[in-house]
Amino acid sequence: MGSNGVRFSVTDLSPPTSRILPTLYIDRAGISLYDAQYVDGVKVPIPEDTMDAVIQTLVRFKQTCQDFGVPDNQIRIIATEATRVALNSEEYRQKIKDATSWDVEMLPKEEEGRTGAMGVASSFENVRGLMMDLGGGSTQITWLISKDGELQMSPAGSVSMPYGAAALTRGLSDANKSGGSAMSDFRDGITGSLKAAVEKIGIPEELLNDVNSPEGLNLYMSGGGFRGWGFLLMSQHAVSPYPIPIINGFKTSINQFQNTNMVQKAVQGEEEVFRVSERRASQVPAVAFLVSCVMEALPAVRNVHFAQGGVREGALFSSLDPATRAQHPFVAATKPYATADSDKIATLLWNVAPESVRPQCPILKSLAQGMYIHNSLNKDIQAAAALRSTTTGALGAVHGADHRERALLAVMLNERWGGAKALSPSDSKFRSNLLELLGDEAWMALFFGRVAALIGKVFPAGVLTSSQSSALGDTAAKVLPASLTTSTVFSVETDPETAKYEGLIDAVENIGKLGKKKHWPSSDGHKIETQITSA
Repeated sequence: MGSNGVRFSVTDLSPPTSRILPTLYIDRAGISLYDAQYVDGVKVPIPEDTMDAVIQTLVRFKQTCQDFGVPDNQIRIIATEATRVALNSEEYRQKIKDATSWDVEMLPKEEEGRTGAMGVASSFENVRGLMMDLGGGSTQITWLISKDGELQMSPAGSVSMPYGAAALTRGLSDANKSGGSAMSDFRDGITGSLKAAVEKIGIPEELLNDVNSPEGLNLYMSGGGFRGWGFLLMSQHAVSPYPIPIINGFKTSINQFQNTNMVQKAVQGEEEVFRVSERRASQVPAVAFLVSCVMEALPAVRNVHFAQGGVREGALFSSLDPATRAQHPFVAATKPYATADSDKIATLLWNVAPESVRPQCPILKSLAQGMYIHNSLNKDIQAAAALRSTTTGALGAVHGADHRERALLAVMLNERWGGAKALSPSDSKFRSNLLELLGDEAWMALFFGRVAALIGKVFPAGVLTSSQSSALGDTAAKVLPASLTTSTVFSVETDPETAKYEGLIDAVENIGKLGKKKHWPSSDGHKIETQITSA
């Protein structure tokens, strides 16, 4: 139960996909507990009709839980700021208890911050930087380092300030009415609080040193107010229309993030912006105000990442063991689709990878496990389904992947099933936008996808027979040298019968075409010579 709404979900935490927090059911009631507690600017108890509305939704959700077979001891109600500070909080929680038999868990400020931080950690493979969570009634700030399933954050926890999106909207309105220096005083107060919070969380030296590193210092944003800001930034992105309609994992530069004029113009346009409700649009001036204060208070940030994960995801992610949390989201998500020899296929892909790409091996592992997902589909739609698989298809619901990873795997899987020539014109535009989003990584994504297509032709069931496995496997390391050079020989050595197989010949020729400059998706690419030999 947040300040702006009540969210309900049923999640399956059973292996092997627990890392991605698979959601079986999700719903939201747009009941603002924050707004309900103010009448003409004066704080009042939560009204009876608001309490009744919340209880009605909870009673309905109880039936939903029974329909899904969720045991009572695995149901939690977690309440945040608006419930915590309500004048009649105790009465409100007792009414819920009487109607549902469920206790309401009140998250203290510090615990809310840690749970929210764990939600952000769940949203990426690794996290390193500062984190802010913007709710309706409050905003929190801390620093995070999440790696190998373990989370480090400020010993001070997450510092909470009463500057949520709804609270800021009310504060701006009051300052405008007061006139004089009220607005500048309001700004100074927020900026001062943010600076004090930065001091309190004690950013460690290793993170401050990131300011001067090639990657720069990262800022992770969560909460509804910031997510709305992220969707508005998407609508103004250089790649248009932006191809990935998911806020989690969206990345932008600090210059774009703090361009408040651009964002406010986007919401003032005649057309509605995807995933920006009327309520979120009304809060944009307040979020813009906060963003300008944040830029004054924080160390120099280079990249901003948006996270879907909040208190709900954090509570779930906290229940997993570190080894499970450390799994790469796409590796966990594709595991149910893996064939008996997916590990061997992953080795084939690994062996043709130059050293510079091998740190991306989780995506290659995901490709190996997921390259047969669309085996049973009609040939007319295999390539299109594969292309959309990481956004609106079989892997679209994966929690924890960023947009770069979604684009990489989508392009690879699309190439595995025929690439551009197997797509309709509408899907071709989507593919072009994904390639544009990948930039200098696009060529490599196409390359691995075409290698996967070759493997798929030779091993259509994903099972490496002994004769073919030894032939292709023993020579796999010869396919590419340790790093791609100006001209690379792609050599496949196989048995005499397989060497005559038309599917293999076509797949190898398709890899060779990628070596021609006219087929490069950008100025980055490599020449390739191909050959098939039989032993």
